[in-house]
Amino acid sequence: QLQASGGGLVQPGGSLRLSCSASGGSVMINVMAWYRQAPGKQRELVAIISDRGSTTYAESVKGRFTISRDNAKNPVDLQMNSLKPEDTAVYYCYAITTKGTTYWGKGTLVTVSS
Repeated sequence: QLQASGGGLVQPGGSLRLSCSASGGSVMINVMAWYRQAPGKQRELVAIISDRGSTTYAESVKGRFTISRDNAKNPVDLQMNSLKPEDTAVYYCYAITTKGTTYWGKGTLVTVSS
């Protein structure tokens, strides 16, 4: 199971770091990602990182967000800088194992507002 944490209320221009922890046994994780869903909108991909560390970002967060993974600790983190009101959403972590099994974590709410 995956559990996201680190969300909260932050002012525009501020920073937050989201973490995703795993429980329930050890699995070989291939790809990990962060998605988000804003009120009234579809869930969208924010960032993805492969097991070799290659990353891809949504255009809207490039240069502001950084995804990283440490398989020995929290599986994946998302450092979010220069936050904007349009970044307000519930953020979800996502994983695909080497066997193709997919997992969604419970979301964590990020609110960017003055």
